[in-house]
Amino acid sequence: MNMIAKEEEEEVVNVTEIDEPTQLRTLWVQPGVREINISRLIYTYSGTGILALLSNGVHLLWKWQRRESNISGRVCDKATAKAHPRLVQTASALFMTNDLVGAKGGGDVMPCLALTNNDSYLMSACGGKVSLFNVLTFRTMVSFMAPPPAVTCIAYHHQDNNVIAVGMEDSTLKIYNVRMDEVKNKLIGHTKRITGLAFSGALNILVSSDAESQIIVWSCNGWKKQRSIFLHISGGTPAEMSDTVVQFHHDQKRFLAVNETQLAIYDATRPESLKQWVVGESSAPISCATFSCDGQLVYSCFVDGTIRLFNGLNLELRCQINSSAYIPPNISAYLPPNVGSDAIYPITIAGTSQRTQPICSGTNVWPCSHL
Repeated sequence: MNMIAKEEEEEVVNVTEIDEPTQLRTLWVQPGVREINISRLIYTYSGTGILALLSNGVHLLWKWQRRESNISGRVCDKATAKAHPRLVQTASALFMTNDLVGAKGGGDVMPCLALTNNDSYLMSACGGKVSLFNVLTFRTMVSFMAPPPAVTCIAYHHQDNNVIAVGMEDSTLKIYNVRMDEVKNKLIGHTKRITGLAFSGALNILVSSDAESQIIVWSCNGWKKQRSIFLHISGGTPAEMSDTVVQFHHDQKRFLAVNETQLAIYDATRPESLKQWVVGESSAPISCATFSCDGQLVYSCFVDGTIRLFNGLNLELRCQINSSAYIPPNISAYLPPNVGSDAIYPITIAGTSQRTQPICSGTNVWPCSHL
């Protein structure tokens, strides 16, 4: 089914709309614990697994088992909605679990996690200490930075996995050396809690964002602030205060900035946004968004359950997936009491680094879907 959508009330664009489950392939992966939702999701860099951080601080790792391709006969173990992944467990039934001592309750916690590019180590926090896990053994290597203030986001340095950027609830940004167990630099510039971090290897910079829609570009040489900008809606009006997340395009020069009011693509070398898409009166707020692996698409989720696919260059809307297409009709049997299927929407989304182009979203109730 196709619909006609208007963008900025002038340009008419053909948009594909997906309503029926038969129009796409969906796989539901369940944590196995009711009333514990998935807070964050990332694919492994190899493209063979999905890591989920649950709201109780527990991490779950699913992997696709090696199988023979029917077409070429080659071994294939990449993420796919055609086969169920296997939940990885150690012989001792050990799970990677965050230290929650000192963590606030309710919605004040900002869970965060980051994976090394060789898939060997995971850095994570869920309101308590930051923990470093060995992904092969699930063992906790070290924990540090007890709250307060709580850690709100983490990013690995693009050249050195021993160095991480750590965003804090008190608006400070710390550059931490894990091997030396030392804060090397403390960056001051934000006034609200840090909500997004992204490194660019090509430009040797760090981009940070906060809950006031402020974005700061830092040089990794000396950690000096290069420029600071605020997200604005068309006409120069400041965006509403909202947690803002940033992610670099695969070219490492452009980055995506997302909050509940808009999507914006920036050139990291200059302060003006290249393209912008603003939530209109007829649209629900954005809950999360991410680039596709090749940067050609932006996947964006909304609190009404809609998933929209935008052109990664100009943010032109290309496709809309309605919740009726991916939420199974019998989902209510698996939901907590007093929660209806109309209340389900994705709160986290991940795109694989491989060119198979699947996406995975974690909803505000416990099941996880894989499209």
